Amino acid sequence: MNANEVISNRAIEILGGTMGSKKPVHPNDHVNMSASSNDTFPTVMHIAAVLEIEDSLLPALTSLKDALQKKVDQFNDIIKIGRTHLQDATPLTLGQEFSGYVSQLERNITRVENSLPDLRLLAQGGTAVGTGINTFKGFDEAIAEEVSKMTGKQFKTSPNKFEVLAAHDAVVEASGALNTLAASLFKIAQDIRFLGSGPRCGLGELQLPENEPGSSIMPGKVNPTQCESLTMICAQVMGNHVATTVSGMNGNFELNVFKPVMIRNLLHSVRILSDGMKSFEKNLVVGLEADRKRIESILHERYASSLFLSFHLLYLSVLTWTHLVLCLSLASTPLLDTIWPPRSQRMLTRRASPSSRVPWSSRLLARRISTSTFVQS
Repeated sequence: MNANEVISNRAIEILGGTMGSKKPVHPNDHVNMSASSNDTFPTVMHIAAVLEIEDSLLPALTSLKDALQKKVDQFNDIIKIGRTHLQDATPLTLGQEFSGYVSQLERNITRVENSLPDLRLLAQGGTAVGTGINTFKGFDEAIAEEVSKMTGKQFKTSPNKFEVLAAHDAVVEASGALNTLAASLFKIAQDIRFLGSGPRCGLGELQLPENEPGSSIMPGKVNPTQCESLTMICAQVMGNHVATTVSGMNGNFELNVFKPVMIRNLLHSVRILSDGMKSFEKNLVVGLEADRKRIESILHERYASSLFLSFHLLYLSVLTWTHLVLCLSLASTPLLDTIWPPRSQRMLTRRASPSSRVPWSSRLLARRISTSTFVQS
């Protein structure tokens, strides 16, 4: 009603009348003709959601995905240790690790896009309870057509007005897509934060951009503020989704009165995710670098290389072999040359320095192990 009065007074002002007189434009008889707040409000909800998602969220999400793809290409030749259960696992490339992030965002783009068709359905024309009382045939279609022209987006009238007045499943679905996106972004930001931890006493595999001083008491400390900011945004989006879900189930009979909190939370999630992804890309992803020396150092200290031998040796003998290689820094053996290609050796074994010498007894022991009965036929 307040909106009707504002529109009425503005029309009166334009026409040269006296504001507040309700003449020649009456807020109910003219502005509200063939309409109800019950169908107008959800119509505006859907229009606002589509505009924000298409014009803000999807461009930011696509841009972040493309920026991470560039890192996939940049890091594709860097072999690093993998981690499962927060423990050392088998190797992969840093590019492969980042390709997982790219795939996550690609799928999230699809999820968000899949939520749009239902948001394009408008409730206008349903009036009070969905029957369309006090309107005329074709009014709903005319409204959808005019809105499409004004916004440049495709909208249609909902085929069932009872559903779009009494329930707002389309909003809950869209919020769910944003919730999934938030979970993905949280994982990505958390991984990057941990991989950049240190730099001396943490993992230190990634070098995060130094955007600002990190501590007033510890000179030189740099904090992963972009990761922290994005994860906080994700937490807020998840909270918004809970409120939206509870609101969505509170439609009683022919009307859901929780519309304001639903659209507020949906638009809030869209806006903070859009801003957060833009900042994360600009202030972190673009300037992200790999510490190749640190990655190589960690890789050579681990036992991941034993996986390549386990196909040829029994489990216990692999343990013995792994300890031998690590302790003696063996560069090569006939067995390694046969079953472990030189490229894999460069990737996964710690070679002896040029000045080092492996004792003859160690070489003999290595030959004995390589030709022992532990080797499977």
